[in-house]
Amino acid sequence: MHMTIDAGQAPDGFVPTGEMTLLIVDDDRAFVQRLGRAMEARGYSVTVAETVRDGIESVDRAPPAFAVVDMRLGDGSGLDVIQALKTRRPDARGVVLTGYGNIATAVTAVKLGAVDYLAKPADADEIHNALVAGDHKPEPPENPMSADRVRWEHIQRVYELCGRNVSETARRLNMHRRTLQRILAKRAPR
Repeated sequence: MHMTIDAGQAPDGFVPTGEMTLLIVDDDRAFVQRLGRAMEARGYSVTVAETVRDGIESVDRAPPAFAVVDMRLGDGSGLDVIQALKTRRPDARGVVLTGYGNIATAVTAVKLGAVDYLAKPADADEIHNALVAGDHKPEPPENPMSADRVRWEHIQRVYELCGRNVSETARRLNMHRRTLQRILAKRAPR
């Protein structure tokens, strides 16, 4: 579900003090330009920084209501920018982007004050929704699929995409062909 909220129609609690200032800290210039334009079209006033140092200086000058920060930057961790932002402006909402996703870093990002953690390449709608939804995320499903079922469905999908070729599927899934054959012979888990 995609929703667009501008400062004039945002429900209480979504937008810190009704301000739409946004700091983007990322060293990928093409990505920053595309994201900056897309976020301006959604009503944000965008400031850009390419390094941790520039990001922290920008936060010190004028702490924004929102921030989108790349995890890995040339001069350090984007989490330092999130920490500086939350220190200067506790109501600010930050999202961390990374191409190197893992659970430990996600937990650290949230502990330091990020409202969400998105894998690159995230699009402007995903980022906007993460910034404004924050604590108002939808409830998890009543009966989510089991991890075994998710794994089984993923294997089935790759198997179909490989034209039902067991050897190619096993190679792409990085598993032994016989193990894959045993999994494919079984019924779907609940």
